[in-house]
Amino acid sequence: MGPQLMVNEDDNSPSVEHRNPHTKPWVIQKFGGTSVGKFANKIAEDLVRSEDTPMLPMSSSVPAVICSARSSSTKIEGTTNRLLRAGREAESSKSHNYEDIVNRIRDDHIQAAKSFIHSREIVLDLLDVISKECHDLIAFLAATQKVGEISPKSTDKIISKGETLSAQFVAAVLRDRNVDSQFVELSEIIDFKSSHCLDQDFYGHLAAKLGKEIEKCGDKVPVVTGFFGPVPKGLLNQIGRGYTDLCAALVAVGLGAKELQVLKEVDGVFTAECVLHYARSLNSLADNDSPRKVPTARLISRITAAEAAELTFYGSEVIHPFTMQQVIQAKIPIRIKNVTNPRGSGTLVSAEASGESGPSISGHESKLFRARSASVLSENQRPKRPTALTIKHKILVINVHSNKRTLSHGFFAKIFSTLDKWRLSIDLISTSEVHVSMALHSESALVTETDDDDDREIVDYDLRGAIEELKGYGKVDIMDGMAILSLVGKQMKNMVGIAGKMFSTLGENDVNIEMISQGREPA
Repeated sequence: MGPQLMVNEDDNSPSVEHRNPHTKPWVIQKFGGTSVGKFANKIAEDLVRSEDTPMLPMSSSVPAVICSARSSSTKIEGTTNRLLRAGREAESSKSHNYEDIVNRIRDDHIQAAKSFIHSREIVLDLLDVISKECHDLIAFLAATQKVGEISPKSTDKIISKGETLSAQFVAAVLRDRNVDSQFVELSEIIDFKSSHCLDQDFYGHLAAKLGKEIEKCGDKVPVVTGFFGPVPKGLLNQIGRGYTDLCAALVAVGLGAKELQVLKEVDGVFTAECVLHYARSLNSLADNDSPRKVPTARLISRITAAEAAELTFYGSEVIHPFTMQQVIQAKIPIRIKNVTNPRGSGTLVSAEASGESGPSISGHESKLFRARSASVLSENQRPKRPTALTIKHKILVINVHSNKRTLSHGFFAKIFSTLDKWRLSIDLISTSEVHVSMALHSESALVTETDDDDDREIVDYDLRGAIEELKGYGKVDIMDGMAILSLVGKQMKNMVGIAGKMFSTLGENDVNIEMISQGREPA
């Protein structure tokens, strides 16, 4: 991978035995929360039931559907975030706000059922399921309130209701469209012993278990909860919010699927997904301008897993790298498609985009020594251009300048220990002997929004604690309203002069660079 800039604004997993009762291959379709919330009819009529889906016709394959918790509009107002808020409310002994939150979730799903389903009988059956699930959740929250705290396992049980409600809803919509579907609950799928370390043995065993569970559906279309558990130390803590993508990947591995399709609201991966029309406009990112698509951006038909991993980390939200690793090492391709454009071919993510040999998804070759320069390559051997340009918003930079004049070998160790203590994850880092600049990303506000720097305050508890501790090691200042601009491509090290062209373009458009860093080298 090329530079990232701060600008203003061998497989040891258990083998999986595949016993597909069908003569057709499986195709796994993963739908995100907003897709379920807004396009349930498209999912049922144009994707799952389609007889002529390009690239992989449903008539020649067997679909399995994986659902995230539904969102009516945005992730922030989605079911999972609401459930997490309900859990926090239940920790307070005097609050009953969790009941209101769950009731709003219930009403939202009831409204969706009435809007998308035509059969009165199917609607009534689904309403009974929704009411029961929400009633059980309120009872569970009331019980945890008496204890006075929410454990990771309790949190998992709470958020699992989101995927349960979503999968029940999609299964009902499919039945309403004469698709014989079956709801598959995975919240208790892990009934085998597992260590606290979720290693590849664990995931290999889980994939096999998931495959067996889904094959029980026979000729029906499985509609699967994206939540699986219970996981030691909690699914949310161990894996994070990308657990539904990981679930889809493990299902694909367990079934030996021909393809994993990740359905989003874009046609695939573009050469410039979320960059403003002109580089000069990047200076306005701090003003919360909505980024517009670059009109000349092209859809990328094929991309390597290493490139997709870099794009995901630096703002494009393709699919989590660890999720990709599970399917890519099983030689199962991933296709990013648009839920509203089922006839589009999307972007295919595979181990190597053009059948070339190269490093694994980890992005690093195993040998210790490698070539120092690309100058020995002929013109035909060198890559012609980067794959894509991407931007990551809502970045805050922490600068720490050591208060010692001489190099302290413990300076960096103390800084990283402090960040770990306060649970802060760093996206990029740039260092010298006595200075370090660190960029971190957060969707929630870290500092107050005001034009007067003297009136600004740090509102995030962990960031405030880390800053106070870092002040013991040197002078500290922070800059918010930043963005990470990344140039991504395969074998970027062999693109002689590409960094210079990027810097020149930014300079010509008055974009100032605060930090320069290098990402995964081969990508």
